[in-house]
Amino acid sequence: MISFLIRAAIFLGSAAVGLLVASLILSGFSAPTSGFIVAVVIFAIAQSVLAPFIATVAKRHAPAFLGGIGLVSTFVALLVASLFSNLSISGVSTWILGTVVVWLVTAVATLVLPLLFVRKKVQEKKAQ
Repeated sequence: MISFLIRAAIFLGSAAVGLLVASLILSGFSAPTSGFIVAVVIFAIAQSVLAPFIATVAKRHAPAFLGGIGLVSTFVALLVASLFSNLSISGVSTWILGTVVVWLVTAVATLVLPLLFVRKKVQEKKAQ
């Protein structure tokens, strides 16, 4: 149960970082402070539900697309989040760049955040 909560926190954290970075570097990508947490939660839930579903569909019907599952599920999760939160993405190029930026940043954050968490725990143990 604890490991599930840690993984969920890391996933939510990586989603928050991804959406924040995209909103900072892309002018047509807006995640207002008032609805940022809602957008992060909706995006993270949509991403975690859609990724396995899209992977299964692609494996069955379009195996050549398996490599792009992360990008496709990120795009669909952004679409869902923009429909049900204050997340606003305008313009085709912003949708494309936003998908790539959020996908890349969340992928890196998902790798880095656990390392930071483990490092902090190791330092706490050494201090005791």
